[in-house]
Amino acid sequence: MRLGLGERSYDLATRPLVMGILNRTPDSFFDKGATFSLDALLRRAHEIAVEGADILDVGGVKAGPGPEVGPQEELDRVVPAVEALHARFELPISVDTWRADVARAAFAAGAAMGNDISGFADPGYLPAAAQAGASVVATHIRLSPRVPDPEPHYDDVVGTVRDALVDRARAAEAAGILPERIVIDAGLDLGKTWSQSLLLLRRSADLAALGYPLLLSASNKTFLGRLLGLEVGERGAASLAAAALGIARGCRIVRAHDVRGTRRVCLVMAAVLEAA
Repeated sequence: MRLGLGERSYDLATRPLVMGILNRTPDSFFDKGATFSLDALLRRAHEIAVEGADILDVGGVKAGPGPEVGPQEELDRVVPAVEALHARFELPISVDTWRADVARAAFAAGAAMGNDISGFADPGYLPAAAQAGASVVATHIRLSPRVPDPEPHYDDVVGTVRDALVDRARAAEAAGILPERIVIDAGLDLGKTWSQSLLLLRRSADLAALGYPLLLSASNKTFLGRLLGLEVGERGAASLAAAALGIARGCRIVRAHDVRGTRRVCLVMAAVLEAA
């Protein structure tokens, strides 16, 4: 399995990548706006680059409910950040947005990947990525970003998510995006109960078997808190445990707040996978 990001190509057979989170938002569920200013975001980017990030993932709007953030405000948050990161770091940059116009501007500013939690709901998203030669993340979500979904029901959550990801990956290929530039993500906590998210994590191998690199976004998420009765700031060890389990079951990109700890988990798991 290979992943193309810009001019780089990664062999993911035994090497998981760490995607470091950079929130340019004032209301992130985890850091509460600690990296909202551009200077703070660049300082954090330097820290996680040193700690071992393979990818820098920049977002300007949180996924959950909150005050409205219009397209121009998101552009003003995201594009200068991507430009500054591209000028300072050699690491590939991912833009965490579900708006095609924001993705298009970010690709022009140097981003190599579009991380879209909406599942390509904006019809211009995939054409923008294809035109830019960018990679994309196809994510499952039951409703839409920022829309509360407190009691989602599925007859078969794993089968539903698997089928939706196949459809979205095929749509990306139909738009002209090469298979090695398509990543899939089960969307833990996005329209799932904590137990549904836990089941999807446990069944990661079913999704990895689809043949696309599988991204795990479990860091400090609600399902870990509900499972163990932990507040957001107490979920670090649980996040690392989820990363190890996910990698063992086929995840090859781990989106993380704790880059240093996640890099160490990835190194151990890579050694285990190579030994196998």
